[in-house]
Amino acid sequence: MTALTLSTAAAPGLRADALVIGVAKGDKGPVVAPGAEAVDKAYDGRLAGVLETLGASGAEGEVTKLPAPSGFKAPLVVAVGLGALPEKDASFDGEALRKAAGVAARTLAGTKKAAFALPVTDAADAGAIAEGVLLGAYSFDAYKQSAKDPKAKNGKAPLAEAALLGGKPRDKAYKAAVERATAVAEELNRARDLVNTPPNDLNPEAFAAIAQAAAKEHGIKVQVLDEKALTKGGYGGILGVGSGSASAPRLVKLSYTSSKAKKHLAFVGKGITYDSGGISLKPAGHNETMKCDMSGAAAVFAAVVAAARLGLEVNVTGWLALAENMPSGSAVRPGDVLRMYSGKTVEVLNTDAEGRLVLADALWAASQDKPDAIVDVATLTGAMMLALGNRTFGIMANDDAFRTAVYEAAEEVGEPAWPMPLPEHLRKGMDSPVADIANMGERMGGGLVAGLFLREFVGEGITWAHLDIAGPAFNEGGPFGYTPKGGTGTAVRTLVRLAELTAAGDLG
Repeated sequence: MTALTLSTAAAPGLRADALVIGVAKGDKGPVVAPGAEAVDKAYDGRLAGVLETLGASGAEGEVTKLPAPSGFKAPLVVAVGLGALPEKDASFDGEALRKAAGVAARTLAGTKKAAFALPVTDAADAGAIAEGVLLGAYSFDAYKQSAKDPKAKNGKAPLAEAALLGGKPRDKAYKAAVERATAVAEELNRARDLVNTPPNDLNPEAFAAIAQAAAKEHGIKVQVLDEKALTKGGYGGILGVGSGSASAPRLVKLSYTSSKAKKHLAFVGKGITYDSGGISLKPAGHNETMKCDMSGAAAVFAAVVAAARLGLEVNVTGWLALAENMPSGSAVRPGDVLRMYSGKTVEVLNTDAEGRLVLADALWAASQDKPDAIVDVATLTGAMMLALGNRTFGIMANDDAFRTAVYEAAEEVGEPAWPMPLPEHLRKGMDSPVADIANMGERMGGGLVAGLFLREFVGEGITWAHLDIAGPAFNEGGPFGYTPKGGTGTAVRTLVRLAELTAAGDLG
């Protein structure tokens, strides 16, 4: 991880390999953002014109490099676009700062130290910049020779150190903001690592072992149900999905408790460590990224550990429903009927609709603790990607006010989301002639059908929300902002924010 420091040093005298400044998009061209006054002065107040000559406009994600002025210790100035210039007397929002810092940190891979002179008006701004730096500098190189051999071609280590100018090292609020950003970003990057790890190295047992090690380190109680315990307990959904694999399934319960907690949240994550589709095999071209089908469990795991590291005054329980969905002679078949942990029976019409089966068991298990609310996270349906694209996740809930609260929390931390309905008329499509419910319904509105299925396994009277992160969980395109190619860690920050709001008494 990139080392962060708050600094009150003047930009010209700070020793670094690069100085990062912000530039906004104004009505008449680029506008130099606050924090870059010293650089602008050294250019005789003509920095905006110089940047425009170099092609800069201030658009979000834009990077322009130019030599530092005479007298500066850093040899390079990196001007990064912040997007539209805020209205008069308004400041740049946290997400603009996060994205700009993330772009700069990613651009400066291979650099030892960079100074960030982006706009800082308060501690929240410093925290946003810190978070952006740590997320933008992320790199998954565990399987690359270049990561082990510094002389290997094209090997670039992440930015090693970042000094945040305009910060107040002795101010408690600023220190707390950076410490929070560090904890959240480190755990989010842990989730990214898990998503990016090849499935031959991350099966259910391996994932459970990683969770156990982290729990021990951070004082979190952990319980792992192996195949024998799952069989004894009657977890037919998880066992059914995992029955075709040589790697047996697991259900992991992570419990963070605070002596000052007044509320209890339960997070449930889909953890299909590889999804072939089972007997209903996925077509060619749809298997290559299916290591990411455990992104929901990774997000839940990271959020629980982050809550523990932050010492939040709320009890948080995480449930990781882990299985590998493979075709074999022992695999569940279309037409089979599974008896779930809740006692309900499910007719399996499509073995590639497996995520809802493992979540159903975990949701019912979570309900037994009578939490104040349950939030499940899953790369659940391609239908949600068709509806919302690759960068936005859908939110469904059995309570409109809670759905709105989850949406607002996601927007606050910069995770694009959208509230979705649960139309009652779609429930009839899952009626089965042989079981209580089928795992498939109408094709149109498939993401909503999946949400209705999950709702059947939430305990009576418990507030619940479902996050379908199928689109943004894995970025197959190029990196943008602080988001890398590959695993993104989507939903971690939303879950952490929900925990913070609950601890503060601001969430019902």
